[in-house]
Amino acid sequence: MSNERLIFLTNDDSYLSKGFRHAVALASEFGRVIAIAPDRVQSGMSQAITIHSPLFLRQVECNERVEIYAFSGTPVDCAKIAFDHFFAERKVDLVLSGINHGSNAAVNVMYSGTMGAAIEGSFYGVPSIGLSLDDHDADADFAGAVEYGRKIIAQLLDAAERLPRPLCLNVNVPRCAAADIRGIRLSRQTRGFWREDFYARQDPHGRDYFWLTGAFCNAEPEAEDTDEWALANNYVAVVPVQVDMTDYKMLSSLDGVIK
Repeated sequence: MSNERLIFLTNDDSYLSKGFRHAVALASEFGRVIAIAPDRVQSGMSQAITIHSPLFLRQVECNERVEIYAFSGTPVDCAKIAFDHFFAERKVDLVLSGINHGSNAAVNVMYSGTMGAAIEGSFYGVPSIGLSLDDHDADADFAGAVEYGRKIIAQLLDAAERLPRPLCLNVNVPRCAAADIRGIRLSRQTRGFWREDFYARQDPHGRDYFWLTGAFCNAEPEAEDTDEWALANNYVAVVPVQVDMTDYKMLSSLDGVIK
């Protein structure tokens, strides 16, 4: 039996995105790749799953190093069918989700389909990385994301056996030339929130509709230990992500209030 590593790859920008193609090439440097990615853009889907309609899977590429499938579901659907159908009898060494077009720093981690899939992969006990580039351009320069993604993947695989589980990293790469990246910063998630604007329009049939836009409000712009600070200063931000959303401080504050 081969000892070659098995890498599961997915994303939320679809299997057709430039970032995904770079991720395929990057992941294949570390082992056999099975990629299942949405057949259309699924950004902002977070942990969403499909329960009220059938799901369709088709193979789009297969060679000795890589299998790629397009799936009609969400990024988390992709992870679920991978682990509960494809990998039921196989050991997976790494989950890589990305390379995402756009940052998933700060509260974006809550909305991101890329991070939703990475987090889902970690539920199966597999080291998982969500890799994102702070550039929404469809033709963005992914050289820095590939270079630092390669470094982080190698380090994580080397240390995987001695690290606790679940293990999920939110990795964000700044929008600059690879040569201008200053290094890697272990960071915490920036406290902040989005404030949305809804632009009202009317279609040719007289029906009102809205376009959603908005801006991120950084609640701690001076803090130097956050992922937003790292990106703004040309560092790769690495945030270990946990899924226990219990507010432990609030537990003690509510003692005696909620009875």
